[in-house]
Amino acid sequence: MATRLDRAQVVDTALRLLNEVGLEGLTLRRIAKELNVQAPALYWHFKNKQALLDEMATAMYREMAAESAPPAATWQERVAGAQRALRRALLSYRDGAKVFSGSHFTDTSHAAGQDEHLRALIAAGFTPGTAARASFIAYAFTLGFVIEEQAVEPMPGERAEGYDVKERAELIGEKYPLAAEAGADLFSDYETRFEEGLRVMVAGIEATMGPGEADRTGSIRQ
Repeated sequence: MATRLDRAQVVDTALRLLNEVGLEGLTLRRIAKELNVQAPALYWHFKNKQALLDEMATAMYREMAAESAPPAATWQERVAGAQRALRRALLSYRDGAKVFSGSHFTDTSHAAGQDEHLRALIAAGFTPGTAARASFIAYAFTLGFVIEEQAVEPMPGERAEGYDVKERAELIGEKYPLAAEAGADLFSDYETRFEEGLRVMVAGIEATMGPGEADRTGSIRQ
């Protein structure tokens, strides 16, 4: 008897396999084999791999959106909290940030949370435009950070080849001592570095785009 498939079953299987084989190894053929069907059966639900990645990203977003900011949170706490939730969701999967990057959500489930977030920033004194742009800057910081983080640590406790700090220092240290010394900061303790980056990013938004800092055209006050 042929296996009956639905979209959710395919997505769940794809997300599970992602942790095993990574984005490069995640093919429709591999997913079909796991589901015990022929690859063409998946095309009833997804026209290509990118369509599946879009659905996977949407599922990942739903996990992130389950964490909501407390009503009394300041705008700074909201921005930082949203990025922490995004990072946790992305780190839940091997290559999670790469899957998320450039994907299109397949439903409107993101709109309610986005609207609430923007309303909170506007209530704090942002214009609609600066609220949207500040949110994108925060998102871009987190996505870029996690892409780099997962290049070094694909999964918790796993270290990618070529990123051993000691080996790197031995390789370049004699000729480039500062670059060698920087490795300890660049390729370790990502939790601390992310929080440091969040503080810098939020402070930058507050200084250049926050309430009273930008007019309605988006120009920065000199």
